[in-house]
Amino acid sequence: MFKKTKPSIAALTVILAISIVLAGFMTPFLKLIYPLKYEEYIQKYSKTYELDEYLVMGMISAESGFDEGAKSHKDAKGLMQLKEETALWCVEKFDLDIKPEDVNTPEANIHIGCKYVDYLLEMYDGNMITATAAYNAGPGNVDKWLADTRYSGGKTSLKTIPFPETEEYVKKVQKRAKIYKKLYLN
Repeated sequence: MFKKTKPSIAALTVILAISIVLAGFMTPFLKLIYPLKYEEYIQKYSKTYELDEYLVMGMISAESGFDEGAKSHKDAKGLMQLKEETALWCVEKFDLDIKPEDVNTPEANIHIGCKYVDYLLEMYDGNMITATAAYNAGPGNVDKWLADTRYSGGKTSLKTIPFPETEEYVKKVQKRAKIYKKLYLN
């Protein structure tokens, strides 16, 4: 028979100290898993379009893993994985000072991607989940979901996302935005 004892203050102090030391070792390791590049462009265009910079970091991480040469099976390119037609549409629609041949450079890709996120947030009344879903699946699909009571939670709110890939993407972006905020909070 064992007698229950309360942990001593000394034991709790040791546990706390070990936790703090381990947390110090974990941050550099986590920064290897969640790298941050092009921070100056992320900050510049997040500020320009009043976006949460950690959301942008989470999107870039989910889209390309910060690989400027990334290309998807759907022919989306660059850090923010923009399709050429979407990038060129944004450049023209929003009169961005970007040459068509430059849309996949890191700065231009982040600039266009941030403006597109801003546009989607405006379109969906600031609803981050709906805008993020539209970034992945396209506004046409999201508009169909919003018109369908099985998926719509209101005018600009989704209660469920019928594309598993998009649902996972939204969760991944949200999770990574939180991680980037914890790791890189300025």
